[in-house]
Amino acid sequence: MSLTVPADLLVRAENGAVDDAEFVDCVRTSLPYAWEVVSDVAARAGDRFAEHAVPPPSEAERGQLLRALASDSIRGALERHFGVTLAFQNCHRVAAFAPATVDGPAYREFVSPLAQIRNQSPELRDC
Repeated sequence: MSLTVPADLLVRAENGAVDDAEFVDCVRTSLPYAWEVVSDVAARAGDRFAEHAVPPPSEAERGQLLRALASDSIRGALERHFGVTLAFQNCHRVAAFAPATVDGPAYREFVSPLAQIRNQSPELRDC
């Protein structure tokens, strides 16, 4: 399961009454490692970009990053909350880009096939 959803939030969701702030709080409490990584890169991005390239301490934390960044709704909520565009490689390399830089050279390089290939190593093949 991607998120741990409190019963009252689930009831409100079934009735169509959950706002972005409630969803973001659910993400924050359900995926604390992913939240920590994303909030860190978002804070450091400023008007450019910042990245995090440290492998997670365990598979549980790696799973949090995968769940947060592979889900369109979670990723979108994080991007709206922090005011950045997120990019993701190799199960742990996360970057936050200021919106004005999304079509710039640093963003295009980060999301390129060449960057993905360069970021491979034998110890990361299992992710």
